[in-house]
Amino acid sequence: MQDLESLSASQAIRALTRREIKATDLLLACLDRIGQRENTVRAWTSLGKESALRRAKELDRGSVKGLLHGLPIGVKDIYDTYDLPTSYGSSIYTNHYPAIDAVSIALMRQAGGIILGKTVSTEFASFKSGPTANPHNQHHTPGGSSSGSAAAIADFMVPLATGSQTAGSIIRPASFCGVIGFKPSLGKISTAGVKSLSQTMDTMGCFGRTIGDVGLGVAAMSGDHELATIRELHNKPRLAICKTADWRMAQKETAGALALARFAAEAIAKGKVDDYKLPTPFNDISQIQTRIMTAEISRSLTFEQIRFPKKISPQLTQQLSNGASISYEQYAKDLIRASELKLLITQIFNNEVDVLIAPSAIGEAPATKENTGDPIFCRGWTLLGLPCININITTGTLGLPVGVQLIAGTGKDHLLLSVARAIAYALPDPVARDQA
Repeated sequence: MQDLESLSASQAIRALTRREIKATDLLLACLDRIGQRENTVRAWTSLGKESALRRAKELDRGSVKGLLHGLPIGVKDIYDTYDLPTSYGSSIYTNHYPAIDAVSIALMRQAGGIILGKTVSTEFASFKSGPTANPHNQHHTPGGSSSGSAAAIADFMVPLATGSQTAGSIIRPASFCGVIGFKPSLGKISTAGVKSLSQTMDTMGCFGRTIGDVGLGVAAMSGDHELATIRELHNKPRLAICKTADWRMAQKETAGALALARFAAEAIAKGKVDDYKLPTPFNDISQIQTRIMTAEISRSLTFEQIRFPKKISPQLTQQLSNGASISYEQYAKDLIRASELKLLITQIFNNEVDVLIAPSAIGEAPATKENTGDPIFCRGWTLLGLPCININITTGTLGLPVGVQLIAGTGKDHLLLSVARAIAYALPDPVARDQA
């Protein structure tokens, strides 16, 4: 068998449940990889080595526990964990131990998952960079805010890791790091026990190295266990390319990735895969999302602003100030617009298309540690609450990964996974097909 740390989550689960490998051996292989690479990648804020090993030994002795039996998992450091510190990416919460797990983490443990440690989040899952480097080139950002989770998956430190998205915090780092990132439908996974930024948009999800991995992860996190088995497509889906009103910001690498995605999509689609232009009311959706998110962040972090203003970065302080300047009248109008756009996009998915293919990011990961890249191509889909998945398509001129995201209608998470796998199988690059 291949090196254990390089197993995908799906491969590892098959081997663990058949007792072909031990949870203890898989965990030790992951810890060894972390030991080799953490000084460079810096994906982790804390590791629970001893408790994880105890849990692995228990699972090796007992019966198969559940969907995630014996699987080591990285948890983004905005999810509460009772046995590991949860700092929310801020020095305000250094050595903060919550009393209980977040609901999704408790469900992952119940399913047999082993919580190995906490992965780096940007400050309160906003835009202030953390210490994590892109595993493909340490001088480039891994994206954010789920920086550590995406990097840990890409660097074979762990087979599954949790993330969250309020603007583009799962899809963008997945593209930058060349892994699968799955943001399910809004509300699919409970936000209880996760530090809130925006009650309107906060969405939990996960990262893996295959589409099956993220289906498995979200199945355990949500309780929708049917997601753990990706169904074959029995009918050809209606697919289209959607460049959005922000297409002018796309770099040539992103244009190339969409062209390859179109080629693969045409092999499985019902009819030709044409460009789809969203109706005019969607033209300012990125601005609406930004205002709602910024206003809600400003209120969500009121306690921290009052008690610990000097421990908040200048970058976040400015964002909070911007949010406070948005009138409640404007905020309420934006919420109404968002509701109207959700109704309109539901009609589009019901009547015109099954899955849209769109950019995940502007291009390759920027050569910077000062920011995590622009989430412009994710903002609108997040506001609409739609399920999105990043798949790795190609590499750019710098040799860094470039992905595209697939988007389905609200509640169509199962269909999205099926289409994503079919497109991945149709990609011309055999390495890219491995993510299916």
